[in-house]
Amino acid sequence: MATFSAGQDAARRLLEGTQRYTCLAGGTRSGKTFLIVRAIVMRALQAGGSRHAILRFHANAARASIALDTLPQVMRHCFPDALLKERRQDGFFELSNGSRIWIGGLDDKDRVEKILGLEYSTVFLNEASQIPYSSALIAFTRLAQVAPNLRQQAFVDLNPVGKTHWTNVLFGDKRDPISLQPLKDPQSYRRAFLNPPDNIANLSAEFLNSLANLPEKQRKRFYEGVYVDEVDGALWNYQAIEANRCALEDIPERSRAAVVVAVDPSGAAGRDDLGADEIGIIVAAKGFDGDGYILADRSCREAPVVWGRRAVIAFHEYRADCIVAESNFGGEMVRATIKAADQNVPVRLVTASRGKAVRAEPISVRYAQGQIHHAGRFGKLEDQLCGFSAAGYGGGGSPDHADAAIWALTHLFGNDDGTGIIEFYRREAEGRNGA
Repeated sequence: MATFSAGQDAARRLLEGTQRYTCLAGGTRSGKTFLIVRAIVMRALQAGGSRHAILRFHANAARASIALDTLPQVMRHCFPDALLKERRQDGFFELSNGSRIWIGGLDDKDRVEKILGLEYSTVFLNEASQIPYSSALIAFTRLAQVAPNLRQQAFVDLNPVGKTHWTNVLFGDKRDPISLQPLKDPQSYRRAFLNPPDNIANLSAEFLNSLANLPEKQRKRFYEGVYVDEVDGALWNYQAIEANRCALEDIPERSRAAVVVAVDPSGAAGRDDLGADEIGIIVAAKGFDGDGYILADRSCREAPVVWGRRAVIAFHEYRADCIVAESNFGGEMVRATIKAADQNVPVRLVTASRGKAVRAEPISVRYAQGQIHHAGRFGKLEDQLCGFSAAGYGGGGSPDHADAAIWALTHLFGNDDGTGIIEFYRREAEGRNGA
């Protein structure tokens, strides 16, 4: 019999809940599809004569992944005594109690018309990242079979993509993906996340390491299993950040020409003040090679006395030259907060006289030119950077980590009037025209 990790067991219990729609999202090879197929077989065994549909976008992928792989594994590990016969010409598997599990693809016109001509007790959309919401809606209309002692349920699984994908809007934001209005029955939609470490008993260390070492955008999808910001005309992208990542030991102290700690304050009263933004605290350096380096992210949501001490500790730990603090929020109070932790720390107050995007653009150009390196992985900072476009910040909440990083790098590289981005794009255009 199959055994489950704590995360998988929590997902299994969720699949047995009373909600009508359930989504399992997360990284690859985490056991999401196995758990849902297992739940479907249990439901099929529970109600004789019931029908259950497992649908992918492509029919050949549905057969290769579900019919020939996951379903046989589920039967072997979880239901070794159950008899399951394939009726391939008809497109379904049949249990001894007359229940049928249909497997198909939404791209197969003839087969999908045959499948969607029936009503089902269960509809499962596998790898829903590939399935348009219009197709999902049609499939959900077939969730209508009345079977004894069996609730109608829809299951969805996927490796997360962008935050605007319909699965995140529906199960995360609890909004209708078309009208974007709040759902009238949000309790009917529930979601859980599963990632490869949740399936560690069935995966090799080498495979897990390969996922952990993927380029950042792919790593977030297939290893961390998180939805990412999608912004038109983004000033940053995960690939560029990943391409210039380095290790902290690659930039020893003797190679650092200047180091600053930048603080982007907020009105947070303490860590329990969840309605307030975090205080961005970023340590950055400029090397003798002329490049910039993000050394640490010490951002937090804490009371002033705590974040002030935290900034000062970072100042001493990295032997910084000064603490740069944005003064628009709090003004001299910010300086006083830092000085209260250490009277001798030099503080430079900076004022935001231009919009966030205008301040961000010159720094984004340096990233694009390969001049800025992250000495480690700073997930929240990188998500916020990738939420910036020329139109402003398009991510959720406030870009507190990113604002602090931009202040730090702006201070290190001196005042920039913003014309650098014009020159950068001019060179980009010349490069393309000459290619």
